[in-house]
Amino acid sequence: MVKCISLCFQTEVVLLGQLRHPNLVKLIGYCWEDEQRLLVYEYMTRGNLENQLFRRCSTSLPWQIRMKIALDAAKGLAFLHEEEKPVIYRDFKASNILLDSDYTAKLSDFGLAKDGPEGSDTHVTTRVMGTPGYAAPEYMLTGYLTTRSDVYSFGVVLLELLTGRQAIDKKRPSREQNLVEWAKPFLRNVHKLNRLIDPRLEDQYSTQGAKKVAALAYKCLSQQPKSRPTMSNVVKILEPILDLKDIPIGPFVYVVPSFECKSGLKTKGNNEEKKKENKVQIISDQDDQGSAREKN
Repeated sequence: MVKCISLCFQTEVVLLGQLRHPNLVKLIGYCWEDEQRLLVYEYMTRGNLENQLFRRCSTSLPWQIRMKIALDAAKGLAFLHEEEKPVIYRDFKASNILLDSDYTAKLSDFGLAKDGPEGSDTHVTTRVMGTPGYAAPEYMLTGYLTTRSDVYSFGVVLLELLTGRQAIDKKRPSREQNLVEWAKPFLRNVHKLNRLIDPRLEDQYSTQGAKKVAALAYKCLSQQPKSRPTMSNVVKILEPILDLKDIPIGPFVYVVPSFECKSGLKTKGNNEEKKKENKVQIISDQDDQGSAREKN
């Protein structure tokens, strides 16, 4: 285990020391003294995507922000795959996507990254590592690793952005615990697409964009690696989605975090009081006099 940690640490230091891209986190420095190891990244104000998307106390990410994050992450992966010596990320997941103040997404944690196949080689054979729910099925079964393994993992994160559900969620009914298994039947049926969309979006999303994202996720999640698109093609598909204008205009309800959410502490008191949420309805910018009304 110690040897594995040392190797992962070295891999990350070497890769981030060599690679530069707007959608890869910057390595400021590192410390390695005896058994103590420390990496210093640039400060990413909004933490990681997992917390922003799934934390109970966080507000729902708007559709445009979700698509921006998906596009940024896709650009980061495409850069890695298209290097002269391709790099396979191997651990693409929501918690490894960091967000700065304007929600620019940057990939972090390169400890499991591997050099891709070269020459006539079609894959890299390696010990199976990664995160259940995100790892490509052929990699989990055989240990064969390719850039298309990352594409599958990207498809899972794309599904998380679309549905607001986690890749693996043991709190849900048994048939819904694995996101890919639950969602795949709906991805090809546009008439059932609304059953996939995160209800917290409250219908404020691009219908055309959602269809394109669902179709893209389906391709990324293909059981056949060769049928998955390259990450450069994923970028080309996502870019025009950000320009779609068919998002309904309506009031956006912002839920003010309670004291418990802000402090992370549990407080005693009346159960009804603990469930109370302050809501502020932000009126559309089209109104001549924008105002906010606080509801208790």
